[in-house]
Parts: sequence; C-alpha cells; structure tokens
Amino acid sequence: MKKILLFASILFFCTPVIAQNTGGSMIDQIGTDDKNAIEYAKYSFKTDRVINLHSLETTAPGVMDFKISHRFGVVDNNFYDLFGLDNATQRFGFDFGLTDQISVGINRNSVQKAFDGFVTYKFLRQSTGAREMPITAILLSSIAVQTQTFADPTRVNYFSSRLFYTNQIIIGRKFDNTFSLELVPTLVHRNLVVTTSEKNNVFALGIGGRVRLNKRLTFNAEYIYVLPNQLDPQYKNSLSIGLDIETGGHVFQLHFTNSPSMSEYAFITQTPADWGANAVRFGFNVSRVFTLWGKKPEKISP
Repeated sequence: MKKILLFASILFFCTPVIAQNTGGSMIDQIGTDDKNAIEYAKYSFKTDRVINLHSLETTAPGVMDFKISHRFGVVDNNFYDLFGLDNATQRFGFDFGLTDQISVGINRNSVQKAFDGFVTYKFLRQSTGAREMPITAILLSSIAVQTQTFADPTRVNYFSSRLFYTNQIIIGRKFDNTFSLELVPTLVHRNLVVTTSEKNNVFALGIGGRVRLNKRLTFNAEYIYVLPNQLDPQYKNSLSIGLDIETGGHVFQLHFTNSPSMSEYAFITQTPADWGANAVRFGFNVSRVFTLWGKKPEKISP
C-alpha cells in the first residue's frame, strides 16, 4: 500500500498537465483568442463523488444535486437473501452550489440514524494559459450527529457524544480525457470512543481515481488507508470499485464496497470487515441535478 501511495504522489507532482483544445476536451475554453485567457480543467469525474469520497468536482452555482444512495447486504449469502438485496442501508441528501468555489450539503443516513452536513471550498483549480495550476484542491469540513437511542439509556449520556467531525483536503488532477486521480488526507474527530485503546482523532489517507471507458461510462475506484493503532481491530480500511453511467440527466454509480455506511466518519472509521471476508456489498448512488437559479449547467462532456 505504501508503494501505491508513493506512486500516486509521484504522478501528481512529476507528470505535466495535459491540455487539449478539441471538443470534449479536459479544458474549459475561455476566450482562447485572448492571450490573457485562463483555461480550466473540467469533467474530472462525472459527479462530485468518486464512490464514497468527494471528488474533484463540485456542484455548480445555482444547482441542487439530489442524491439517493443504497448499500445492500453482503453478497456471500447467495440466493438466500438474493445476494444481499433483501437488506439495505440508505442515504439521501441535497448538495447546493453557492458559488464557483463554495458548495454545501445536508444528508440523512439510515446507519446509526445519522444526519450530516458539509461545506467545500475549492481554493485551487487546475488550469493552463495565463494561470498555470497543475492541480485542483478542495477543503471539506463536515459534521455528523447520530440520533439512534443510546446503548445504555440508564447512564448519563451527553449530546456531544453523538457528534463526529471530518476534515479533508482533496488534491487531484485530470491527466487527460481518460484518467483522473486524487489524494485525500483526512482527519476524523470522534467525541466518544468505545475503548481507551481507540483514538478520538483518526488520521487517514484516501486515494480515488477514474478511467474513462467510453462516452457514457467510467470505471471508478477508491481506497482509504487508516494509519495503524487508532481504531478497534475489528474495523478495516474501506475499498470500493464501480462504474459510473451518465444518461444526460442522471448519473448512476454502481459499485461493490465493504462499507455499509455512506457518511464520512463512518466509512472511514467503522468499516466492519476486509474486502472478501464475507463483507462485499453491492450498492449504488443516483444523482439528479436541478437548476434553481442562474444558467443551466452544461451536460457532462463525452
């Protein structure tokens, strides 16, 4: 795993930015006849999620992105529960683009009956021309609250024990029309942990990428490496692979993962088993965007 992360880092900082000027390219052409024009990369991913992780894309200003997500039961029980389809966890939420740089969202997850909200700030955007910037970088901050009944309601329980905080820097680049990659340094703070051996602050490093297969289809993958000796040994690293299918109005994300939850704090710190150890689950995300004000966003590039 260390070799993979090292290789990914080398790709970020040693590979030149690839810019094209043809239709459906990775660059948003802005006044190309102007010597002072800035050409921005776009369509790094088909939506603002890789699978569970946030991607390099953010919701356009004036747009609401409605998302519905499911993670079904483990597939190992075969036809007994129809490969896990009899069981499911759900999450639905709304992402709003406020400006070109700022977006916010609110979600509800059936796992631990959690509500979470986030804000992202895109402070760097990959570009060429008058402004050379080899990467896109986004700050993400989220807060989640569990609302399920306390395990022991007879003891003194505090509302603060329900709270979780996640902070990330999403750093990535689109290398060409086929390949995008991001690294996601992460800090999760848990107000309450179960045992004294666990850490309240959990440091992790996510890596996510996509490979374009054709005009409407991409292969996506992500892995989240949690540094050792922070979690109870029962919890494992999250691994997810899948396909994005873009239909024009919707993006369908179909995938396999070992994480039943879709909230940042949970899929990073509470993934229950390793991939393949009676843990693989089928899941999907569906994204539908609505323009609330301003100009209607462009359709996703081929």
